[in-house]
Amino acid sequence: MLTLRQLFLKHVAQTSESPLLLEIERAEGVYLFGSDGKRYFDLISGVSVSNVGHCHPRVVEAVNIQTSKYMHLMVYGEYIQYPQVRFAQKLTSILPEKLNNVYFVNSGSEAVEGALKLAKRYTGRSELISFVNAYHGSTHGALSIMGNEEPKRAFRPLLPDIKQIKYNFLPDLDLITKKTACVIVEPVQGEAGIILPIDGFLDKLRKKCNDTGTLLIFDEIQTGFGRTGKMFAFDKYGVIPDILLLAKAMGGGMPLGAFISSQEIMSSLSTNPPLGHITTFGGHPVSCASAIAALDVLIDEKLIEEVDEKAKVFYDKLSKHPNVKGIRSDGLFMAIELGSFERILKLIGVALNNGVVLDWFLFCNTAFRISPPLSITVKECHDAANLLLKALDEI
Repeated sequence: MLTLRQLFLKHVAQTSESPLLLEIERAEGVYLFGSDGKRYFDLISGVSVSNVGHCHPRVVEAVNIQTSKYMHLMVYGEYIQYPQVRFAQKLTSILPEKLNNVYFVNSGSEAVEGALKLAKRYTGRSELISFVNAYHGSTHGALSIMGNEEPKRAFRPLLPDIKQIKYNFLPDLDLITKKTACVIVEPVQGEAGIILPIDGFLDKLRKKCNDTGTLLIFDEIQTGFGRTGKMFAFDKYGVIPDILLLAKAMGGGMPLGAFISSQEIMSSLSTNPPLGHITTFGGHPVSCASAIAALDVLIDEKLIEEVDEKAKVFYDKLSKHPNVKGIRSDGLFMAIELGSFERILKLIGVALNNGVVLDWFLFCNTAFRISPPLSITVKECHDAANLLLKALDEI
């Protein structure tokens, strides 16, 4: 009889030739537990998903209650479903006034796809601008605006009328014109290795978009829901987008995403033609119930207020190690620079043996990522950092 590992490799489509092959039996808080009982610190949160921790009791309870009432009923947008409506209400209550209309989808990539369509439909323009080393997903439209050529090469031709400009490079803002439908940007670039905006770059980008009638899209799929120490990164940098993209941590561990704009802009998808964007499972009631509970946990347990204190533990401990060349961070969104991919690979293997799960960045292979659940305690930060120091010694 084949083992579960063998069945995985035989029947589950693979994304690379070297998956981690961790067999996880259960997860709780900041820990994953293998089928052999081994405990692992999850320092990547499924890539910024499990912000309230794995299997938070309030989230699990909300999921169980909703599944006992109903699950899928109808394609998105046709029926009034309590979890969708209440979550949209709760979410818009903590957003700026002009971000008052939510279109629920299944994932970050679908949020990107919907936002690009919305921008083209509302402005009547076709040019899309994104940034070098940006990551917005891997569906066809999202891939078209990806800021790195290597993942795109094998799938061309992609969408036409795409421009790429350099992040934090003010002269490139002149490439935004009255032909541009939208500029899509991560306020903090994630897969580029945690690159923060400098010299008022986001303010100047906002002004250029205002001057040219271009819609500004913020991709907060990784930064949203407290990752940077504020509920949303735009809160920290004081720049409000025309369209906001959310996913990952949004569903509290369940699949959920959204693109959010004003009712005026969003209504352009409902006419000429109607059903301008359609999704069957978007805003699934169980996912929305989970999302309500997760947002309540973030607020009630004051997890976001503790982010900077917890990030400082990792920074203070790791920055002193001779193998660490530098640290870039915005809250618990951290890149630890080691200087070479060989060292990163070696560290990830050693750390895994020591019970710590790490990851690198798609477009920065000289640094590893730290983005644990925001529910991690200060003591757990110290414990995890000590295990990382031991792994750094071993490489």
